[in-house]
Amino acid sequence: MAKKSIGVGIIGFGTVGTGTAKTLIENAAVIKQRTGLDITLKKIADLDTTRDRGVKLPAGVLINDAKALINDPEIDIVVELMGGIHPAKEFMLQAIKNGKHVVTANKALLATEGNELFAEARSKSVEIGFEAAVAGGIPIIKVLREGLIANNILAVYGIINGTSNYILTKMTYEKVEFADALKEAQALGYAEADPTFDVEGIDTAHKLTILSSLAYGIELSYNSVYKEGITRLTAQDIELASELGYKVKLLAIAKASDGKIEMRVHPTMVPHEYLISKVDGVFNAVFVEGDAVGSTLYYGRGAGDMPTGSAVVADIVDIARNIASGSECRVPGIAAGSSGMKIKSIEDIESMYYFRFSALDEPGVLSKISGILGSRNISIASVIQRGRSKDGGSVPLVVLTHRAREKDVISAVKEIDGLPIVVDKTLFIRVEGRES
Repeated sequence: MAKKSIGVGIIGFGTVGTGTAKTLIENAAVIKQRTGLDITLKKIADLDTTRDRGVKLPAGVLINDAKALINDPEIDIVVELMGGIHPAKEFMLQAIKNGKHVVTANKALLATEGNELFAEARSKSVEIGFEAAVAGGIPIIKVLREGLIANNILAVYGIINGTSNYILTKMTYEKVEFADALKEAQALGYAEADPTFDVEGIDTAHKLTILSSLAYGIELSYNSVYKEGITRLTAQDIELASELGYKVKLLAIAKASDGKIEMRVHPTMVPHEYLISKVDGVFNAVFVEGDAVGSTLYYGRGAGDMPTGSAVVADIVDIARNIASGSECRVPGIAAGSSGMKIKSIEDIESMYYFRFSALDEPGVLSKISGILGSRNISIASVIQRGRSKDGGSVPLVVLTHRAREKDVISAVKEIDGLPIVVDKTLFIRVEGRES
């Protein structure tokens, strides 16, 4: 007889844990109506069992012992929402070894330790649900695992860190510098006291690791993702990009090219007319291009208790349905290197580029810089030179290029920065979209 009652246990009763518990309890009737299943929250384990989270729990549900939850025979699905690597990894492994299915929102854990976790899950014939690990309430994992399963994925572009997107939005529309925009993001609770993971692209790289594995059938390869944050950007760069017809976004990019995969996170100039350039504030968006479906865009809230809790509960329901029908592991988790595709070095990618040189206001400066660029097959598309320096100091010289190879760009910048006419380190931003 098919099992109609599914027990759930949650480890971690923070923001996402609260949203998940609230959704399971308050929407229990609608979930049962749509699935025919009784999905019951049996236990929540958290070190703090006294703080009021605004969720009314039955007596005995909230405990402080995660191991007791993992070993509870009435719990079929263990939901890990505590975050961090340890002891979250050990809790998940023990749950899997106990034959329990697991749901997690822990992108850092999956990106860095996921190959081991998914291998263990396969050996025990249990599932790991991870919809909430990328882009909050946007069902992008289901899109890649199921909705676009018949497509060869040509490219994935994502704005998948709301903190960085909020900061760049402030810099764009209010012309403030990075430090001021960051302070406001922290004051509003959008950025942590230590914002490194967000502003240096680390959080985005964790999520891109997961998306790339799903899109291209490769192992989770976080250490192969090129990572560059937004801390060097200035309000001037944002304004100059706008003059050239672009907005600056922190993009996660995965592309299949030349039989290899590009995996990179960095500030990117995107044409104003592109839909993804219009995604502002704390919102997320993921653009996916498939050979059959063409261009698709998925937009929504990438964080928060209820959007992320919604994604967690979606995984719980999917797994509960599979348990009830006896079809566990119907959809594989991670492809574990099935495609055999290799990852392209950042030096081998090709892109258009924006350069901002800080050069002395002297005759012949542009010709010297353009000569070095030309010697590396870097062709100039347009130039912006800001007014004269009254004291003979430096002025910004902006160059937008046609497509060039990263290796050549790095070599050219190194030589240009060594010129006596260049007084500060050159900043360059990669440009995606239309050829200038």
